Parts: sequence; structure tokens; C-alpha cells
Amino acid sequence: MPPPTDFADRVLRWQRVHGRQHLPWQGTREPYRVWLSEIMLQQTQVATVLDYYPRFLARFPQVRALAAAPLDDVLALWSGLGYYSRARHLHRCAQEVVARHGGEFPRDAAALATLPGIGRSTAGAIAAFCFGERSPILDANVRRVLTRSLGFGADLAQAASERALWTVAEGLLPRRDLARAMPRYTQGLMDLGATVCLARNPQCARCPLAEICVARAGGDPHAYPVRSRRLVRRAEDWWLLLRVDGAGRCWLAPRPQRGIWAGLYCPPVFASRADLDAELPAAAGPGEAWPAFTHVLTHRNLRLHPVLVRGDGAGGGPGGAWFDAQGWRALGLPAPVRKLLEALPGAGDFLF
Repeated sequence: MPPPTDFADRVLRWQRVHGRQHLPWQGTREPYRVWLSEIMLQQTQVATVLDYYPRFLARFPQVRALAAAPLDDVLALWSGLGYYSRARHLHRCAQEVVARHGGEFPRDAAALATLPGIGRSTAGAIAAFCFGERSPILDANVRRVLTRSLGFGADLAQAASERALWTVAEGLLPRRDLARAMPRYTQGLMDLGATVCLARNPQCARCPLAEICVARAGGDPHAYPVRSRRLVRRAEDWWLLLRVDGAGRCWLAPRPQRGIWAGLYCPPVFASRADLDAELPAAAGPGEAWPAFTHVLTHRNLRLHPVLVRGDGAGGGPGGAWFDAQGWRALGLPAPVRKLLEALPGAGDFLF
């Protein structure tokens, strides 16, 4: 069946009355601010981004300030948002915007998509919000709205099906008054996916697409979207050596540039308690095992086992150094490591 001809109008009317209107990154057509919000919102809840977005803008109010900042400063401010590759791409993208485009973001989705960390959907969102370009978006929420409402049952694990959905999404876009319609339509799709067409509990009675929704008519919205390949999670145990010297400083070293927590500062990591103990000098003693806890990542569960060891001398780990509380608070740290450091004597109460 061809898509309904009033699809965009339904979304536009609903967003005007029921959509989100007062998020801090709305009401602006400044590409830097829109780009920053779009990157932060990737795989992150709005409530979380609301805390980070104003702090980031206060520290880096425009793209040149971000481009000129050390990466460690960017990672430190990003700490706790997760998916740290976004922060590294953000920094590199800012530098390319300054170097290649004179500090001005390109004005079309095709050019935006050539920048680091900007995929097709993010490029479409920036182009639609800032320049009124007729560009589709297809993030996870929008993908769910479109496949359910249109009954798009092709397997999105197949590249051809994904391309077909992009074509369908493009055909649904508004065709007139684009400067006003495209930002509202794009925001409307995002709002529907985030607040109405939910993954587990869709609010069909509130949806402006309910009358034309194929999934609702079939009685099984959860059948969409179709994706044959599912995420396979696995568990992994890490032992973290919290080495503290007589001055209360902790030894931290940057993680490898690839893999989990790439480039972030972290205590030395070991695959077993035996491996950790083998690195300790005899005078250090057995160390104090803190309660283990689980940190959930996209593809795995990290079971973290902190071990506190006191003593001066070499801390272990290439490229590392001793950091006092003022020093490590300025570093890019994984969220669970920051909590562990805050739990060290003199830095706060143990949080686990």
C-alpha cells in the first residue's frame, strides 16, 4: 500500500499542540547547538542530556572554543554521558568544521554527513532544523514510528531493507513551507517515538497516526520493527587496582585508544584477582577488596571488582601518573571510575 498522503500533516498538527516545545535546544537554528544536542541525545535519555547540555555550552559556547580545547577537557565534561566515542568524534568534528569550513557548519545534509561522528540521520536532523532542508531522519524512535504506522515488515537487518525505509521516509516529508514545516515535522517524529509510540507500551489512543496505523489495526505493534539479528550480550569481569599513595593520590592511566573506555583515564585493569596480586610489591599487602558491582554497557555487562592498595612507589600502567582529587576531577573518567574515586578516603562516602 502507498503511504497515506496526509501523513506529514497529521504529524505537524499533533506536534503543534501536543509535542515538546520547551527543550533548551529548541527554538534555535544555530547549527552548533543543534548538532551538540543531537550527538548528546544519541542513545541517551533527554532527562540526562538536560543536565549536560547547559554545562557543555557554558564551557564551550561555540564551535571554535570546542575545537581549541584539549581532548581531556572535553572527555572530562562528557564523563557520565557514556558512549565516549561520541565525545572524541565531537571534538574532531569541531576541529574539521574550523579547519575545512571556516567555523561554519555546511548547510546541507550530504556535506554534513562527511564530518566525523555525523551519520545520515544526524545530518538530516541538523539540515532540517537549521536550514529547512527536505531531509529525512531515521533514528531508532523514528524507525519504530514509521515501521508500525506503515506496516513496513521488511527485515531491517538487511541493508536493502534499511535503504528502502529511507526511501519511504523521504517520500513522507512535507513539500511546502519547508522553512517552518521541516523543523516541526522532524521534531514531531522524534516526539512521537519518545513519548507515544514507545517500544514496550505504545500509547495508541494518543497517537495522531492511530487511524492509519497498520500495526495498530493488526493488533500487534510489538511486531515492528522487524530485525532478525539481535544484540548478543556477554559478561566480563574486571579487577581494578585502586593504588593510593601516602599523599592520598591515586594512580591512573589512559586506556588504549580502541575498546571499552578508549582514551579515558582509569586505574589499572586486570582479568583476575591473581593477575592483580601478581603486580603488587610484597610490601603492599593483600589489599582491601571493595564490593563488586555491575556496570551495564551496550554489548556487555562489566562486573567490576575494586581493590584498594596503599603504598608509594610506581603505580603501574604505561603513561600513568599520580593524581590528587583536584587532578582526577579534571580528567575524562568512566562514570563508575569517577564514583569509585569519589569513594576514596577524604573524597566522599562509598556509593555502592
